[in-house]
Amino acid sequence: MNRLMGIETEYGIALDQEKESDPVAESIALIHCYRPDDPAPRWDYSREDPFRDAQGGRAAVLHEHPDEKKEQKRDAKRPLTYEQVKSDRILFNGARLYNDHAHPEYSTPECRSLFDLVAHDKAGERILLQCARRRTEHLGVRCLLYKNNTDFRGHSYGCHDNYLMSREVPFRYVRESLLAFNATRQIYAGAGKVGIETERGLKTPGHYQVAQRSDFFQVKASVDTMHKRPLVNTRDEPHADPSKYRRLHGIAGDANMSEYATALKIGTTALVVDLIEQKAVPEKLRLTNPVGAARRISRNAEGDWPVRMADGSRSNAIEVQRAYLRLAEKHTRETGADAEWTLNEWTRVLDALERDPMELRRELDWVAKKWALTMFVEEEGLDWDDPWLRSLDLEYHNIDTDEGIFYDLQKAEEMRRVVSEAAVVAAAFSPPSDTRAYVRGRALERFGTQVQAAQWGALTFEAEGRKVELDLASLAEYEAAARHIQALDASETAEDFLRAAGLL
Repeated sequence: MNRLMGIETEYGIALDQEKESDPVAESIALIHCYRPDDPAPRWDYSREDPFRDAQGGRAAVLHEHPDEKKEQKRDAKRPLTYEQVKSDRILFNGARLYNDHAHPEYSTPECRSLFDLVAHDKAGERILLQCARRRTEHLGVRCLLYKNNTDFRGHSYGCHDNYLMSREVPFRYVRESLLAFNATRQIYAGAGKVGIETERGLKTPGHYQVAQRSDFFQVKASVDTMHKRPLVNTRDEPHADPSKYRRLHGIAGDANMSEYATALKIGTTALVVDLIEQKAVPEKLRLTNPVGAARRISRNAEGDWPVRMADGSRSNAIEVQRAYLRLAEKHTRETGADAEWTLNEWTRVLDALERDPMELRRELDWVAKKWALTMFVEEEGLDWDDPWLRSLDLEYHNIDTDEGIFYDLQKAEEMRRVVSEAAVVAAAFSPPSDTRAYVRGRALERFGTQVQAAQWGALTFEAEGRKVELDLASLAEYEAAARHIQALDASETAEDFLRAAGLL
C-alpha cells in the first residue's frame, strides 16, 4: 500500500503442568530454540528510545503495571545480562524474535504489500510453534503458546500495528483523527473474549466481549504501552529519516488469528493514515469520550454500538466506520489491488455487521469464537460464567495447528483464508522482496559472520578490518531499497556489497 507496515505480537506462554512456571525463563529458553547454534544476540539497543514522545520532548517515566516492581526484584536475581534476557534473534526473513520480559515477541519484517504482511504475521506463528515443539522435546512437558492478549488475571499483552507516515502532518491532527477510528475498529478487528477484565483482575466472568484489550485503555494519548494505556500511542521512533517520517505505533488492537481480520485491520488503518496525510479527516468525526466508547462497544456483542459525537449528536460504531470508509473512497491515493480489496471488504463487512454479525463467522475472530462457544454452551447446558469457557476461549488462540480451536475451524473450512499456506511457509524463510527487510535478512543469511549488529534502521559489518555501518533508515523509500537489493543480489561478498553501496 505504498508504505512500510509491520506487526509486533507478544505471545502468551505456559507449560502444561500443575505447578506455576517462570514465564520469563521459559520465554528466554523458547527463543533459544530458534536455530540453537545461532551466535550471540546482535541487536543494537543504542538506537532505541521508547521515551521519545511525538507530543514533544521525552517522557520522564514510562508507567508500568502494578505487578512490575515485584517482577523487577525477581529479575534482579537472574544471573543474566540485559542482552541475555532479551535473547534477540534476527531472522533470515528480516524479522526480529526476542523476549519482551515475560512474552516471546515476533516482529514481522517491514512489508509494503498487505498480503505479504498477513503471510509474515502467520509465519511468526509457525516459527514460534517450531520453537515450542523443540522446547517440549527438551522438557518432556508441553510448551504452549497463545496468540491472545490476556491471562484472565489482570495482565494484558500487546499486538502493535505500525505504519510509516509523513511527518509533515502535525501530531495533534494525527491523534484527533485516529481516536474515533481506533475506538470503533474493534467491531471487525476484535478477537473476542469471555469476561470483563481490568488490571485488578476478572470482574464479570460470563460477559462475552467483542475485544480483549478495550478494558485496558485508560487515556486518549500517551507514550505508555504497559499501564495507563492510550488509544493513540505517541512513541516517536520512526526507524527512518526523522525529518521526513514518523512511525504510527498502534497499540489499541487485538492479536488476530483470522487472516481476514488481520488484513482488514491493517488495510483500513493504512487507508486512514493516507487520509490523515491529506488532512482529509474532518473535525466533526470526533467522539465525546473515545476511551469510554471503546469499552462500551467491546462489552456489547449484540451488534448495537451507540456512540455520542463531539458535537452532541448520536451515532453508532458502524456509521463512524462508514464515515471513514466514504472518505477513503473519495480521497484514497492508493489504486492497487490491496486498496481495492480493502475498500470492497470494508463495505461488505459493515453491511453484514448491520444486518447480523453472525454472517461473518468465517471472517471475524470475535464472531467465530462467539459462534463456537454458543454451540458448546447449548450442547453442554453451561452458564457463560463457567470457567470451562475461559479455557476454551484461550484454546481458540493456541497456535498449535494440530490442537488450537481456530485451526480446527480452519481445517473444517469454517474460517476464510486470504493467503495460501505455501505463502506462509515461504515467509518463514524469505524476506519481502521489495523492502529494506530483504537487505537485513539476506545480508545476515549470506554474510552472517561479518554482521556485527543490526537494528531496524542500521546494519553494522566487519569488513577490511573495520566496522562499516549501512544506514537502513535511508532505505525506507522503495527506490533506495531496490538499488541496495539489486546490489546485494549481484555481490559475492560483503565487501562487494559495501563497495556497491559506496561504503568501502
